[in-house]
Amino acid sequence: MTLGKDIKSNHARHAVITVLFALLLGVSGGRAQQPSETPPPPSNPRPVTIPNVTETVLPNGLKVVVVSRRGIPLVTASLLVKSGANLENEKEAGLADITASLLIKGTTSMTATEIAEQIEFLGGDIGSGAGWTSSSVNIGSMSSGLGKALSIMSDTVIRPSFPEKEIALLKKQTIDDINVSLKQPGAVMNYVSSRYSFGEHLAGGTRQSIGNINRNAIVRFHRQNYRPENSVLIFTGDISEKTAFGFAKLFFGGWQGRSDSIRKTNEVAAVEPSKSGNLPERLVSRLLVIDLPDAGQAAVGYMNRLKTGRSECDSGAGGAHNCRSSKVYFPAGVLNSVLGGGYSARLNQEIRLKRGLSYGARSGFDWRSSAANFGASTQTKNESAAHVAELIQTEIEKLIREPVSPDELVPRKAVVTGGFGLGLQTNRGVAGMVRDLYLYGINPDELNEYMNKVEGVSGDQIMEFASKNLKGGDIIVVGDSKMFIEDLQKRFPNQTIEVIKAEDLNLDSRTLRKAKR
Repeated sequence: MTLGKDIKSNHARHAVITVLFALLLGVSGGRAQQPSETPPPPSNPRPVTIPNVTETVLPNGLKVVVVSRRGIPLVTASLLVKSGANLENEKEAGLADITASLLIKGTTSMTATEIAEQIEFLGGDIGSGAGWTSSSVNIGSMSSGLGKALSIMSDTVIRPSFPEKEIALLKKQTIDDINVSLKQPGAVMNYVSSRYSFGEHLAGGTRQSIGNINRNAIVRFHRQNYRPENSVLIFTGDISEKTAFGFAKLFFGGWQGRSDSIRKTNEVAAVEPSKSGNLPERLVSRLLVIDLPDAGQAAVGYMNRLKTGRSECDSGAGGAHNCRSSKVYFPAGVLNSVLGGGYSARLNQEIRLKRGLSYGARSGFDWRSSAANFGASTQTKNESAAHVAELIQTEIEKLIREPVSPDELVPRKAVVTGGFGLGLQTNRGVAGMVRDLYLYGINPDELNEYMNKVEGVSGDQIMEFASKNLKGGDIIVVGDSKMFIEDLQKRFPNQTIEVIKAEDLNLDSRTLRKAKR
């Protein structure tokens, strides 16, 4: 999952949706009715056609990857740059995404409007952005217009102009978005968890850090990180290997990193949250409340940074350790499907379907090269926040104490393998999968092994993974604390509850608090 995506709501909308929810699901006495019939068991996984992945390396170091899928005359081209927010100074948090977003806002030969108009004329699309571990530029085009689309794409990557006007506009829009998000419990919870539970600065930036970014910083980040030897160009769709490699050489073959570029080689280290004990015995280590007065809902989450050890990770180049491709990845994926990876997962069953306390509950892993961030979250009315926090704790504890039964594993694995097969049906889906493999240095042959590795996960493996990795996390609740704080203390009697008022919250500080005057 991507942490930080939450619905906007207000009191009026909440009231209308609650009535509809009750009518549709047959809520009676505060509980949703159970289905009257047991659904049939899932069938055996269908075989999927794994596309052939071929690659070459240009003399300038750019790796070019082709996944040919003939038939429909559409092509996706995705340029992966192996640098993201992990390589930015936290005082300039948001720099990676600002830089990536500005690539398509003007080059030395085209304005933002001209770029958009020319791509639209081709019937294509273009987009760019950055996350924690990478940046990317992506285009979609008809096969007949791919050459022109690639000429535009290469121009944005190699010769961006970073106009001051576009920088000012994007910074203003970003700060406006942050201001709106700070009024939404779900967004605040995800901002806070980055600092509090994961030890990372905010990849999207804060109001102060976005204000610190200037054109010199953007040009510097681009020069240091947008280099051919640090990038992978991926073609998927109706294109032959010969044509793809020819286009890559034509439009990107002359791309050279500047000789004065000194790209950072180590990502910004996450600051390990201060918690007692190396091997936590209880699930919840800390309990944090962000008091957001008059909030229409409360956001409730359990957040934890995976405690994967070096022995559980695959060795990589230069002694690096890669946990994305290790034996923890597939048990984590099936565990997530059981816990919160879909409508029929345990969290949604317990919180939404059985009790009608939320419109949906979910969980997910956000992978890094040497770790992963785990979160389980939902939104509910303020009065039920403490109850929901307890339910989330209970469901995670079950995974630690009891192996998942084969009867439950079969349909939950089907969700995982089904999602994988569905992703293979589109050029963008395939490009995303291949991009992740090359980002983490994983052999593309893993695409062929994916289904079997998922099917090979056992209930005991999930329990072992949960026991090693999910203990010692944080319960975070964001909402109108006066409506749930007493109940929260009753349900977690042995926990000290830290409360931070929204007006005192400082996302630029590792303590999350504004300095006292």
